[in-house]
Amino acid sequence: MEHRHLGRSGLKISEIIYGNWLTHASQVEDERARDCVRAALDSGISTFDTADTYANTAAEVVLGEALKGERRESLEIFTKVYFPTGSKGHNDTGLSRKHIRESIDASLQRLQTDYVDLYQAHRYDYATPLEETMQAFADVVHSGKALYIGVSEWNADQLRAGHQLARELGIQLISNQPQYSMLWRVIEERVVPTSRELGISQIVWSPIAQGILTGKYKPGAEAPEGSRARDENGGADMIKRFLDDPVLEAVQGLEPIAEDLGLSMAQLAVAWVLSNDNVAGAIIGASRPEQVTENVKAAGITLDADVKARIDEVLGDIPETDAAKTVSPAQRLA
Repeated sequence: MEHRHLGRSGLKISEIIYGNWLTHASQVEDERARDCVRAALDSGISTFDTADTYANTAAEVVLGEALKGERRESLEIFTKVYFPTGSKGHNDTGLSRKHIRESIDASLQRLQTDYVDLYQAHRYDYATPLEETMQAFADVVHSGKALYIGVSEWNADQLRAGHQLARELGIQLISNQPQYSMLWRVIEERVVPTSRELGISQIVWSPIAQGILTGKYKPGAEAPEGSRARDENGGADMIKRFLDDPVLEAVQGLEPIAEDLGLSMAQLAVAWVLSNDNVAGAIIGASRPEQVTENVKAAGITLDADVKARIDEVLGDIPETDAAKTVSPAQRLA
């Protein structure tokens, strides 16, 4: 397993990160979830990403149990705050001082740890002054409950403003967690150049485009039984955007490239996002341990310029590149 520095910091993380969105405490049973975490550890993954909102807090519980007994200093544990949890009352959401303070304590209890390595703003909060949010994050860091601060799906202007406030408060904002894959490239125009300038890394989610880039979804055919596209509780709504025949036909064209490299389609997809020098890690999820074992083989693979040019030629104008789609307006909580 290769390790990379996260942002302009001394923290190193595994370039393949295990994430438990859509799986732990929702799509798979707890025992299998623990088996997936064990497979991740056995494969050299040291970095684990979750969020308080996943399975309405239950995913953090499962991850905490799965990692219990491991040497804490050998792990990097990430979680997030923003979306509603628990009873979902009027203050149980957003990035207010109240919600952040209460959420970090609850997350630490569920994860069975004294601190998280990275505490992330799961989205930008348009209803709370950024100064209040960053001061609350500074308090979390200064109290020792988190070592670093990150964000998720913030645009370039939001990253710049948050980074400046973090510096003034004596803390480090070192990461952004956006969706990024061969098919979803909206961060490339503005977020990535700004992040390079500021010393912020990307920790990308959905590098396989919710499974589309495995090639298992065929144009003109029904989605396979047991696949995410068939599971209303496991991300079927998210995957719909990619299920058009032109997209699926283009993806099939990637298979010869993967074969030439001796890779699976999924390994090619993960290696592709890791070829971006602003990406510190790619988050993979799994419902079976063998998925972890296979996908982790993308670690350390280098794709040369000719291979990336072939990929671009095959996909043509299929990938989404509109910077305005960095985050959906539907995610804005009033």
